[in-house]
Amino acid sequence: MEEYQQMMTRQRKWMFYLLAILVLGWGLTPWQPIFLGLLLGSTISFYNLWLMQKKITKFGETSTTDKPKRGLGTLTRMATAALAVVITLQFEEHFHLISVVLGLMTAYFVILIDYLFNRLT
Repeated sequence: MEEYQQMMTRQRKWMFYLLAILVLGWGLTPWQPIFLGLLLGSTISFYNLWLMQKKITKFGETSTTDKPKRGLGTLTRMATAALAVVITLQFEEHFHLISVVLGLMTAYFVILIDYLFNRLT
């Protein structure tokens, strides 16, 4: 369980670094709608990552007991992604839609890269 906690901390740290880079890109480049879309999508993706990690931890704890097991929050994560798209469509002049969709996938890229780095080293 300690290894899982370290992995969670590493992934959240990488997401914070990525969010900081996106804020710098938004503030320092002329492509503000693209970076703002990536920032919105990545922020929602970070929330979904945190939520998924929290649910997996609870699921692991309840799997050893006779308590009823709950889901991993797939519907909640889909709803937050839909919220990001609705915000983007409402404020099209500020957000780039494709960037938001790519930003929504950043947590999965971070998980994959974290896995590859730790598997190869």
